[in-house]
Amino acid sequence: MASAAEQLAAHMNFGHLAKATELKKRLWFTLGALVIYRLGTYIPLPGIDPGILQDIFRQQAGGILGMFDMFAGGAFGRMTILALGIMPYISAAIIMQLLTAVSPHFAQLKKEGEAGRKKITQYTRYGTVLLATLQGYGIAVGLESMTGSQGTAVIDAGIFFRASTVITLVGGTVFLMWLGEQITARGVGNGISLIIFAGIVAELPSALAGTLELGRTGALSAALIVFLLVMAVVVITVIVFMERAQRRVVVQYPKRQVGNKMFGGESSHLPLKINTAGVIPPIFASSLLLLPITVAGFNAGQGPEWLATLTAYLGHGQPAYLVIYTALIVFFAFFYTSVVFNPTETADNLKKNGGFVPGIRPGKNTADYLDYVLTRITVVGAAYLAVVSILPEILISQYAVPFYFGGTSLLIVVTVTMDTVAQVQSHLLAHQYEGLIKKSRLRGRRG
Repeated sequence: MASAAEQLAAHMNFGHLAKATELKKRLWFTLGALVIYRLGTYIPLPGIDPGILQDIFRQQAGGILGMFDMFAGGAFGRMTILALGIMPYISAAIIMQLLTAVSPHFAQLKKEGEAGRKKITQYTRYGTVLLATLQGYGIAVGLESMTGSQGTAVIDAGIFFRASTVITLVGGTVFLMWLGEQITARGVGNGISLIIFAGIVAELPSALAGTLELGRTGALSAALIVFLLVMAVVVITVIVFMERAQRRVVVQYPKRQVGNKMFGGESSHLPLKINTAGVIPPIFASSLLLLPITVAGFNAGQGPEWLATLTAYLGHGQPAYLVIYTALIVFFAFFYTSVVFNPTETADNLKKNGGFVPGIRPGKNTADYLDYVLTRITVVGAAYLAVVSILPEILISQYAVPFYFGGTSLLIVVTVTMDTVAQVQSHLLAHQYEGLIKKSRLRGRRG
């Protein structure tokens, strides 16, 4: 029999959305914030020749710069005030989560509840500014050394250009960090994920149009384009299936007598997602790969020989890149799962509420069982993330598809869409419950 929530969800329609005033405000706020973000991706950095820069990026579109540009929503290729995007914030968040796992001080902050969470958030912001400053300076130096067929990209190189570039890029990243937090608090969905999502989706139509144009001119065969489109549909289907898949652990609650009545005795289940970490591992892996080689990508062919070698080995489709990328995805899948789900705490909570897993003793045995089950399904989840992220990388590098829209970006788009729809549904359910409560109160007063 369907639950009350499922019955309400089945009857939800656009009429309910029209009546949900609070949800409409949140949706409009989210849309407005994303529009502001997209406008910012077209405001260029001062002191740069756009024509020469476009020429340079066309030559390196399939490499590290193309990948960075995807996460920045095209802002990096246009070298705008939001060129760094939200990646420094994600890198800082990675570092903070690693510290909570290895540092007693940060582990204690995590256990302090809301106060500790605020301190960790503040440290993440400081780390974002530091990383953005380092990356911004690297970009400024790299831009000065970039030369296209028509000349240098920077009109007037020097200390003033470097300082203005760093200040502008850091300010753009801090603004995006603040905008993401505002979307999370006052809009719908996770603000940081929605910003990345908006950047990828906004660049998709032009990328598809460019690919179809290459097919029209004969640069790409029609069969290859159809194959890639079919592969994208298959990957999306697999992502939707795996993101909804879960392992349900049966939990039994004993009967208890209160007065002359018996309570409890029902059985429930503890849902464990196959991919508990969601889209975090590919994003974290990509950001860690981008962090050390951004400057190397700029200086390739002009700097030391080891920089050129590093850039060549870490190019898309290269064995070293694929191995490191896969290893990082698997690591972060297990690491982030251990952060968001603690078997010991879950077992203790079940024990306090009188719940138990049939055939398993409460306490440590239950924690060990949950850890065993979680480890097994995380192996499947990590393998799924690695395949979805790596397979399109190989195909794109082999067939020289002129845009970077691989498994990672598809995973982000599909997962963020599903999460946002789920949050919209939860707001609609809350609105309908409120309406039912108000009606019951009115009927009670009339009676």
